[in-house]
Amino acid sequence: MDSIFKGDLSSAKGRTVAWIDSLFIDHAVLRLVWSNLATVIPGKVYRCNHPTPFRLRRMAKRLGIRTLVNLRGKTQSGSDALSRETARELGLQFHDMAFESRGAPHKDRVLRLHAIYASMPTPAIMHCKSGADRAGLASGLMVMFEGGTAADALRQLSWRFGHIRQAKTGILDAFFLQYQREAEGRKPFLDWVRDDYDEAALKRDFHANGLASFINDWVLAHE
Repeated sequence: MDSIFKGDLSSAKGRTVAWIDSLFIDHAVLRLVWSNLATVIPGKVYRCNHPTPFRLRRMAKRLGIRTLVNLRGKTQSGSDALSRETARELGLQFHDMAFESRGAPHKDRVLRLHAIYASMPTPAIMHCKSGADRAGLASGLMVMFEGGTAADALRQLSWRFGHIRQAKTGILDAFFLQYQREAEGRKPFLDWVRDDYDEAALKRDFHANGLASFINDWVLAHE
């Protein structure tokens, strides 16, 4: 269902519509009790699903959050508007860094995330909708930026977060596995991304399991 929110948080009616849209159309009602919060880099980077304003305030206080990275990109939803407003109130640095969950990672977006990583105040927290796939990709990339291995990065894409690697979202795992096969130990990750990574070839060579994709896309309704 499309968003019913029209962008107005200035009136009581507009704010009510934003909350209805967030809770029932963007499924934030499920996120009231489930945060999918986890540490990516201790004391520096964390991940979660799309936080409600209350959870964002609580995490900012408890973890000392200074930066919020929105992996969904800007959307016309109540969830987006409410989290942006809360981030402004808290004085957080805010970045829109949209990734896909079912496509080969875009080279330019990987490099843009690295630019954000290199300059953002920390601690930082990253979120997508459910905290499973795009958050897993971005977390794996952060691990690589910190000098980790592909095996370390792949731990960020797991059942523990709701990620199903047998589904179409498994192309994110395939990205790190491709680096592991082609260049790990011989060429730095970012050099490989810039010089050798072939998005089209990864997309062409990856094949998802149909049943797993159905469960992921329609039963779990992951974006």
